[in-house]
Amino acid sequence: MPKSSVHLLVRTLEQRGYLRKQARGGRYRFGWKMVTLLHLAVDGVAIGDEARPVLAALCRSTGLTAHMGLLEGGEVVIVERIEADSPSRVASWVGRRLHLHSTAVGKALVAHLRQEDVEEQLGATALARANHGTISTLPQVRRELQQVRERGYALCDEDYEIGVRAVGAPVLNANRHAVAAIGVVGNKRQIPDQRIPELADAVKEAAEKIAGRLRQVGS
Repeated sequence: MPKSSVHLLVRTLEQRGYLRKQARGGRYRFGWKMVTLLHLAVDGVAIGDEARPVLAALCRSTGLTAHMGLLEGGEVVIVERIEADSPSRVASWVGRRLHLHSTAVGKALVAHLRQEDVEEQLGATALARANHGTISTLPQVRRELQQVRERGYALCDEDYEIGVRAVGAPVLNANRHAVAAIGVVGNKRQIPDQRIPELADAVKEAAEKIAGRLRQVGS
């Protein structure tokens, strides 16, 4: 195929959200539309298909919006979302891109990557500071990720958006590396301090169920 045709094809895919050009190096990665379309199948298994019923059950049991994110281009892309039937709703939608260092699903994902991939992913985008509560230096992020690994879940306490909290946990493969992360999100009234341990247990249990379903289907 002529280079001009390849260039035109790539530009079209980029404009339509199927490819995304990295700021550093100029390389292309899958855009959110491609991620959503494919659900980033792992070992031939569509993660979203296996996660959806578990997320729905998590949403019902907690009364909170539940979602799942996948790693793409140094960010988390929301690929599944079950919205809670509540008048207090938090902005979340399929295709939304979130920072790794300041969201529950982002922290849960990057904390369980292979060590050689952590620095690469954190360096793929600037550690943007959304508000005064956002951790925005690598030493702070490393300490936070160590806490995530120790307790088995990640907490977003207004890091990304004032008034919003979230609890996330990784979906781990057989090698204990994260292939996805799930979480519940709500406002501070819906997620008070005393409720965090209960939600953490529920999210971790749901993540383990999804991991088990993936192993079962992929075996």
